[in-house]
Amino acid sequence: MADEKPKEEVKTENNDHINLKVAGQDGSVVQFKIKRHTPLSKLMKAYCERQGFGCQGLGKGE
Repeated sequence: MADEKPKEEVKTENNDHINLKVAGQDGSVVQFKIKRHTPLSKLMKAYCERQGFGCQGLGKGE
């Protein structure tokens, strides 16, 4: 027990952003860096715009 090495610590300095990779069905990958309080609907809208298709079927909120 005394010989165990300490585990790596999680960096908490810059923990206000989330890095996401969204993989499409066609194999394409789009990367996003969003703040923790950003609604996922905003992310989905940005993904649709980058891929070039509408978001009508994704949610009823808009």
